[in-house]
Order: sequence, then structure tokens, then C-alpha cells
Amino acid sequence: MAAENKLSIIPLGGMGEIGKNMLVIKYGANIIVIDAGLTFPEDEMLGVDIVIPDISYLIENKHLIRGILLTHGHEDHIGALPFVLDEINAPVYGSPLTLGLLKDKINEKQAAEVKFIQVKPRETVKLGPFSVEFFRVSHSIPDVLGTAIKTPAGTIVYTSDFKLDQTPIDGEVTDFFKLAEYGEKGVLALLSDSTNAEREGFTMSEKMVGRTFDEIFSSARGRIIVASFASNVHRLQQVFTTAERYQRKVAVCGRSMVNVVDVASELGYLKIPPGTLVELDIIDSLPKDKVVIISTGSQGEPMSALSRMAMSEHRKVQIVPGDTIVISAMPIPGNEKLVGRTVDALLRQGAEVIYEKVSGIHVSGHASQEELKMMLNLVKPKYFIPVHGEYRMMIKHAQIAEEIGIRSENIFLLENGQVVDFDKLGAHLNGKVASGQIMVDGLGVGDVGSVVLRDRKQLSQDGIVIVVLTLDRAEGKVIAGPDIITRGFVYVRESEELLEETKQRIDSVLSWCHDSGVKDWQGIKNNIKDTLSKFLFEQTRRRPMILPIIMEV
Repeated sequence: MAAENKLSIIPLGGMGEIGKNMLVIKYGANIIVIDAGLTFPEDEMLGVDIVIPDISYLIENKHLIRGILLTHGHEDHIGALPFVLDEINAPVYGSPLTLGLLKDKINEKQAAEVKFIQVKPRETVKLGPFSVEFFRVSHSIPDVLGTAIKTPAGTIVYTSDFKLDQTPIDGEVTDFFKLAEYGEKGVLALLSDSTNAEREGFTMSEKMVGRTFDEIFSSARGRIIVASFASNVHRLQQVFTTAERYQRKVAVCGRSMVNVVDVASELGYLKIPPGTLVELDIIDSLPKDKVVIISTGSQGEPMSALSRMAMSEHRKVQIVPGDTIVISAMPIPGNEKLVGRTVDALLRQGAEVIYEKVSGIHVSGHASQEELKMMLNLVKPKYFIPVHGEYRMMIKHAQIAEEIGIRSENIFLLENGQVVDFDKLGAHLNGKVASGQIMVDGLGVGDVGSVVLRDRKQLSQDGIVIVVLTLDRAEGKVIAGPDIITRGFVYVRESEELLEETKQRIDSVLSWCHDSGVKDWQGIKNNIKDTLSKFLFEQTRRRPMILPIIMEV
């Protein structure tokens, strides 16, 4: 194999983390990209809306990109694509539902310029030296596709998110035959979902949730409000099916939920019984025991529909005693407090809330240990790369692979940006490419960095002190001020003595600067900041942000 035509696997996201999934496969002067997902900000990312992968490497090599392959429609796999498409114009391949959900997210310019190509299971597309065959896997959303990428160096199998559900809601079982066929023909490398690698046994079938819904619907005497991930179409289908069984009307609440229901039903993936779906505006005119509301907010997001109901701030839905609230999702790590706060608020209003893990109202969409073993045994890869999971999950998945006979030296635990090359000598690490995270805040993409976050953290902890003064341009003397404005630091009416002494310190600094010949405004500002920072910490043990503003006349 020529050196310039070596095969490389490069993850740009999804390694050592949940979400932000993005994978690059490169052969010679050809690249394909699999997925472009987002993740949600951590607690210390104050004000940040979402986090997407750093795509600097793709921008530098955009002339090599032959296509972007999407495995399914969850945000952690397609959420970053609108931002990627601003920089890269490459054909996008995906199943009808995945592309339908994506088109609902992108702008008109992108929709007009980008070529979207629908694919289906067992279909093969040719992209330069890559021959990509799609195969079906089960997950918590319909139309999920794994990929088998055939290259001159060998075949790479990428499972996407999956579980081996034997009784899926839509009847579309994982394509075991194809997986076994790949294994028989020979697989160079398997990249497999690690999310549930710490869980023993098998993941329960989604149909278990339907049985629980049946029990809840049969006993509830008032309204039923079901909160779920908007993209969990299988879960939504079970709500509609059970509601029809008990002659209940269903209203949808939350913008993302409305969008998914519209797209999925229009494309035929969500089958809504005739006459079951009603507008949210009319639910108050219906008997309470004939109403179901499907809502966003299963993670306790502050602005979600369920959270606003819990805080009595929703314009159309008020919680009343007798309501049954079903939170049909497990909290994402870090969201436990938000969910707990929402549950408390709902209980205070007299609702019954069903949210416990043991209640059977949620099952995972990811494979547990025995299913991971089965995937490995079916595909029989020479090399194995765990993906999609925090580091401890990937470590556990690597241990599982060793248990079924894959040699430890053939297992690669990668970090984002790390490159694995495959050549005639085997597989080996070969440095890193640019990777990381880009924070999106409002309309700003990447303009919020560590310095901005540090300032936001300081503002949130100790507040701000603003010093305003006017100086004579020629002589450098104070004409007006200093005036002190504080926010989030001290209560002004109770701190007059402290603020007066602060002014005296500023006067002393200005006098020293004048006598020492310090006339540049930046030098004066720095002296004010240094003096006040030390003084205020001595007096209050707080470190507010200090912002001097100098005007000249």
C-alpha cells in the first residue's frame, strides 16, 4: 500500500464524552465524515447554549470531503450540522427521517445549496475509494443506520448508537445477517457504541414501556402529561397508541416536540390514529380523564414546557390536583438537580409524578454488555475502537472486547483528534489533528472562550465594581468623579463607609499617577484595578471584577 494512500480513522468528537459525535475516515486524498453532533454545556459554561466539535481540520481539508454520512436524527449526531454546512458544502447522506429532522433545523440558504441524498438499509453508495453500505440497527428513534465502509485497506464497521431489541416498536430488527456477513468476509476495524458498557445483561425492549403506559393510562383519573425526549419517536408512538386504546385525545406541547411530531407523522414514521391529535388550545374544554399531553422537559430544562408548567408559568397548561405526570427519561448526568427541582414543584401543586427508574417508564436505547459481546462476536474485527462514551465506559468496552478474544494491542482507546493509521505493518497511532470544542452562545459561534467564561464566572460569584471618572486631557487632573457603581458585590445602602473609603483609595492612586507622570489611561486603569482588588479583598474576602472607565475632556 502506498504511503500516501494509507487509511486513517480520526474522531473529532464522541471520545471520552457523551454527545458531540463526529468521525473522519481518510484514505489518500479522500475524506468521509460520519455524523456531526452537539452536546449541552457543562455547569461552568455559563450562558453557553450548545457545544459543537472543532472542525478546523475539516475546513482545512474541505476539498477532500466526498460526503457526510448521518446515522440517525438525534441531536448528538446531527445537531452541529447546520454550523458545519456554513463552512463545508458536501453531499449529505441519511435516511428519510434523519434528513427530515435535519431540514427542519437548517436555514433556507443551506437547504438550497446542499445536496441531500436519501439512503436506505442495504443500499451502497460510492464515494471516491470508499464503498459505503448502510445496515439497519435498533435504537430509540426509527431509521437508524450503521455503516460498513469498504476501503482498499479493509472494511470498517461503525455501529452508530444501537441496541439489539428483538421486539422493536416498528418491527425493524437490527440486521444480524449483514453483521454476520461482514464478519465472515473480514472486518479490519469495528467502532462500537460504549454508552451502556457498564451495564450488565441486556437492555430491555422498548415494548416494556408500552406495558407500563397501559397500566398508568388504565388507572389515571385525571389528565396524563408525558415528558420525553422529542426525538424518541418510538416512545411517542406508544403514547398515541395507548391514548387511542383508552379513548383519550393527545395534545403536543413544546416547540421541538411539535416539530418532531409534524415531521415524523408526515413521513409515516409516527402513525397517529385518526381523531386522536388535538390542538393544545382546546384541552381545557375536554373532560380531564380524556386528555393526554406530550411535553418536552424530561431533563428539567429551565425553559422547557414541563418546567414552565411546574412553575405555573405556562400560558396554556396549568397543573391541577389529579394530574398524572410521567417523566419518561433518565436524567443525563448533571441534570439530576434540575429534574429533582421540577418533580418537587409538580408535587407541590398536587400532581402525581412517576419518574423513578424502577417504574418501567423508560428503557435505554443503547446496548448493554451482553449485546456488546454479541456485536463483537458477529463482526469479528481484527481491530476494535470503542466510541460514544465517557472514558470509564470506553475502558469497560475494551475489557469486554478482550474477554471475547480480541488482543489488547489491537484495541485503541482514542481521544478526540487522535489519528489511527492502517498500513501494511498493521495499525498504529500517528499524532493528533486540531480538535476540541466550540461554544455556541446566541448567534456567536466560537467567540466565547476560556477568558469570557472566566469573566462570567467571576461576575456570577463576586459581582462587578465600575469606577467612572473624567480627567483633563492636557493636565491629567480629575474633573469629575470618581463615581462607583456596583452590581452583585455589596448592598450600596449598607456599605456607604466601604464605598467612601474605596473612593479615597482611588483618589490616592490618581494623585500618585499624577505626581509620578503616569499619563496613559491604561497605566492609570491598571493601578486602580490593582489597588482596589487588594483593598476590597482585605475588607470583604471577595474578588469582584473591577472595571475602570476614564473619560477625557
